[in-house]
Amino acid sequence: MVHRAVLHVDMDAFFVSVELRNRPELVGKPVIVGFPEGRSVVLSASYDCRARGIHSAMPMSQAIPLMPEATIIEPSHHLYAQASGEIMAYFRTLTPLVEQVSVDEAFLDVTGSMRMLGGPMEIGRTIREHIRKNMGLPASVGIAKNKFIAKLASTYAKPDGMAVIAPERTEEFLEDLPVSKMWGVGKRTGQQLHALGIETVGQLSREPEERLIDRMGEHGRSLHRLANGIDERPVEVTRDEKSISAEHTFAVDISEVRLLEDELMRQSHRVAKRLRDHGKAAGGVGLKIKYRDFTGLTRSRALGAATDSSATVGEAAMLLLTKLLPLSQPVRLIGVRAERLEDSAAGLQLSLDPKDEKVRDAERVADLIGQKFPQSLVTPARFLRPRE
Repeated sequence: MVHRAVLHVDMDAFFVSVELRNRPELVGKPVIVGFPEGRSVVLSASYDCRARGIHSAMPMSQAIPLMPEATIIEPSHHLYAQASGEIMAYFRTLTPLVEQVSVDEAFLDVTGSMRMLGGPMEIGRTIREHIRKNMGLPASVGIAKNKFIAKLASTYAKPDGMAVIAPERTEEFLEDLPVSKMWGVGKRTGQQLHALGIETVGQLSREPEERLIDRMGEHGRSLHRLANGIDERPVEVTRDEKSISAEHTFAVDISEVRLLEDELMRQSHRVAKRLRDHGKAAGGVGLKIKYRDFTGLTRSRALGAATDSSATVGEAAMLLLTKLLPLSQPVRLIGVRAERLEDSAAGLQLSLDPKDEKVRDAERVADLIGQKFPQSLVTPARFLRPRE
C-alpha cells in the first residue's frame, strides 16, 4: 500500500538568504533584515544571530545590542515576492496540490506524483537541489504522512536539511516532544495542559479523550487526535489572497500631517507594486492607524474600478486620512491595505484621463527596471528627500 506523502518545504532565513544573493561578501557573517529605527522589528536574521537570541518580530532596539557587529539590511520586499513566486511556480510543476502557507513555506501532497518522480525522499532531495542550484537559496524539507507531522519534521531539519518521519515511526517521533510544539497550543492552552499534568505529546496521546473534551471542548478532541498522529486535513490548493497590505511603525510618535502623508504614499507604492507582481488589482483601499496610546482604527473605501496603480491607491488612502483630521493624538503606526482583489489578467478599465494612463505606464517601466537591475532604486521624487 502506498502511504500518503506530504512535504513541508520551509525556506531558511528567507529574507536574509535572498539579500545574500546580491551581497555575497556577507555570506557567513551575521546579518539582520529590518529597519534600524528604534521601534522597527527584526524581519529575518541569519542563524548566527539567532544563536545570540535574535528572532523575528524582536524590536531592533533589543536585537542590535545582542549582536552589534551584525550588518543591518533594509528589506527589499519586491525581491522576496519575486523569489517566492518562482519557488511556488516550481512546486506546481511537481504536483497540483500545493498549499502556500506564507511567502516562504508550503505543503505539497506528492502522493500522486511518485510514480513519475520517485519516492518522497527523492522528491525532497530534488526540490532542495533545484532551489539551491537555480535560485541560490537554502530550503529545509519535512516529509511525513500528514501536514502536522511534516511541519514538525521540517522544524527539526533546519537549517538546510531534510527530515523524514516514516508512518510506522510517527508515535516514536511524537512521544517526547513538548506540547508547546503542537499546532493550537498557545500560552493559555499550554497552561490548561500543564494543569492536567501533561507536558509531552506522548502524555497527551494517552490522556482520555473525554477528559480533554470536558476541560477544553472540541479543541481538546482536536489536540488528542493530533497527539496520536491523526491529521486528515487535505493539502488545499492555495486560495487567492484577499488583501495585500503594508505598514510602518515610526521611531517617534508623529503629529505632522505631511510626514504621515509621505509615509502613506510610500506604503501605497509598496502595496501597488505587490499587486502588479501578483497580477492582481484592488477594488478597494483601506487605511490603518495606531495612536500613541496603542488604540487604533481602520477605514476603507471602494474604488470606482479595480486598479494596480500606485497613484490611485495612494490617492484613495490620502482621502481616508483626510477624513480623520485633525488627529486626536500623535500616530505611532500607519498602513495601507488593498482589498477586494481580482485578477488583472482580464484587463483593467482604462482611465478617461490620459495623465492616469501615463502614470501607470511609468510605474510598469519602473517595475521592469527593478527586475532587470535589482540594485537600482526607481522611486517617485517626493521620496528622495530625507526622512524625518
